[in-house]
Amino acid sequence: MIEQPPKIENKDIQKAIKLLNNIDVSSLVDKINNEYEYWSEVKYKQLPDNVSHKELWASVKISRMLQQAFIWNKYGISVGITNKMQRICHEFDMNFGGSWGANSLIPEENKEQYLISSLMEEAISSSQMEGASTTRKVAKDMLRKSLSPKSRSEQMIFNNYKTIQFITEHKSEQLTPQLLRHIHSLMTTKTLDNTQDEGQYRATNDVVVEDSLTHEVVHTPPPFEEIPQFVDDLCTFFNEENSPRFIHPIIRGIIIHFMVAYVHPFVDGNGRTARALFYWYMLRRGYWLTEYLSISRIIYKSKASYEKAYLYVEADENDMGYFILYNLRVLKLAFDNLKLYIQRKLNQKSQTTDFLRLGNINERQAAIMELIFNNPKISFTIKELQNRFAISHTTAKNDVDLMVERGLLEEIPLNRVKKGYIKGSLFDEIVKR
Repeated sequence: MIEQPPKIENKDIQKAIKLLNNIDVSSLVDKINNEYEYWSEVKYKQLPDNVSHKELWASVKISRMLQQAFIWNKYGISVGITNKMQRICHEFDMNFGGSWGANSLIPEENKEQYLISSLMEEAISSSQMEGASTTRKVAKDMLRKSLSPKSRSEQMIFNNYKTIQFITEHKSEQLTPQLLRHIHSLMTTKTLDNTQDEGQYRATNDVVVEDSLTHEVVHTPPPFEEIPQFVDDLCTFFNEENSPRFIHPIIRGIIIHFMVAYVHPFVDGNGRTARALFYWYMLRRGYWLTEYLSISRIIYKSKASYEKAYLYVEADENDMGYFILYNLRVLKLAFDNLKLYIQRKLNQKSQTTDFLRLGNINERQAAIMELIFNNPKISFTIKELQNRFAISHTTAKNDVDLMVERGLLEEIPLNRVKKGYIKGSLFDEIVKR
């Protein structure tokens, strides 16, 4: 459990207001708020003369209260929007939506391939956060080859992938209680202890969030009787276009993410469902680039910080600033990673171009040759090529048949019906020549 912040009393508030007029204290408070630091960091700050850490914390709290707005009154959830939050949101507005980002970042001819890869990464990482133990390589092979899941972990990843695909196809629709339950059902099919819990609200109060190692209870959700009303309020919050108080769409999406996890409307799968709703909301509000971001992969790599962000909110009077800034940082990292990924793919494409010099070969066939060149023992099916290149069965089959004719590929039986393809007998000779 994290350390609780000190209680702020009336005398502390009066002193804090005076301290905020001190340029040294106000400057320090601004730095603390810029990173939305918690008490456990504030208590180690180097202090100006005649100021205690409790007084500094009181000054931080007062400054945050001046910018605070309650966004979910029933549960006392509030947020204070800082300059850094607004600056990051502005940067995302410039990059995540509109034609500027579309024309400058992702090559049009490769969009489908990048999208499929990103959806797979998102599905894998979001499931790994909830305990899926399959490796990324095995998981990607399963998704690319359209294999049936062989374990609960693979089923979680398969479900996540199908759910994200469903969301991208229905991204313009409004959220309803029925759709929320459907999303949860898609996410949890064949992965829960009781299959009757799929797509159903929890009906008891014995569900808690606990530390996976110590089994310490870190969050007790609100009573299950409140779930139907919460879901109605969530749908309104998700769907409304002109709310009385403007909340930046990205921050609103993060609030949706938090509230689903906070109320825990389902027995299990709340985290996956919460992240899926954030993904949906971002797409619905025009942030098209979200489809290409592996947000959960960044969260998975910083899972401890993700969990602490939840705990800080609850420990500090349900102040959502911690969770919001954490998720904004995640989005920024995901965007930076996407830029690096695309640059790496563009560099690989220049290598693929070398194979085009063979003549009478298209870019997809050149990419297949590059795969074989880098991994001579690789094998694949027509279905896998369909998924990898986002093409029809006919197109994939035509590509492969031409390569078989030239000796670049060899057809092998996988079973009585299914066929696979491996490196052909003339591959090395043709490439060398």
